[in-house]
Amino acid sequence: MYRTYEEFWVYYVSEHLKPSTRFWHAVGTTGVLVLLVGIVWQQAWWWLLLVPIFGYGPAWFSHFFIERNRPATFTYPLWSLRADFRMYRLLLTGRMGREVKRAETWLARQN
Repeated sequence: MYRTYEEFWVYYVSEHLKPSTRFWHAVGTTGVLVLLVGIVWQQAWWWLLLVPIFGYGPAWFSHFFIERNRPATFTYPLWSLRADFRMYRLLLTGRMGREVKRAETWLARQN
């Protein structure tokens, strides 16, 4: 159990070490953002039911078939959502590499 979000963040990144896993998370997050804009634009509120599918579908695919681990969402749903948007921002700004290195160092110390 993690006491703080920052402790959780390092664990979260360690569960997303493969670039393709992060890519599929970004695809899902982008899909959710585009869908939300469309929902507001069209005022098609029932489309909100599709948000979890757009967001979690690509992310869970990447965990099960690429990273081969269990999504943190199952245990830490709110922190995982927050961390996903943080990872998305860092990917878009080109700063995610530093966090991956930090998580790799953390993992090495765990073993």
